[in-house]
Amino acid sequence: MIQFDFQAPAALFLGSDWHAAVAQGPRNFRTAAQALRFALEEAAPVSLKGASLELNGRRIRNDQMIWLYRSPDYPLPRKKLHKPSRARSRAFAIKEPS
Repeated sequence: MIQFDFQAPAALFLGSDWHAAVAQGPRNFRTAAQALRFALEEAAPVSLKGASLELNGRRIRNDQMIWLYRSPDYPLPRKKLHKPSRARSRAFAIKEPS
């Protein structure tokens, strides 16, 4: 089991690729859970391609962000998400972080 602090302050980087996400700068959130909710429920899907979440000196990639959001440990209510198309689901294959 991986320890993840959903209550820690977090910086969310969103962009069509990593360079765009860094250039736009981070959005700061009081908790990682709120940052994950914003990224997966509110942000434009294209902005998740270069997304990462930084907390406690650790960077979480976009595929790991999706895994954490879908985790049973995620503490906030989830919005019902649309089922992704086949192409999109391949692009965001969920893998358990190592």
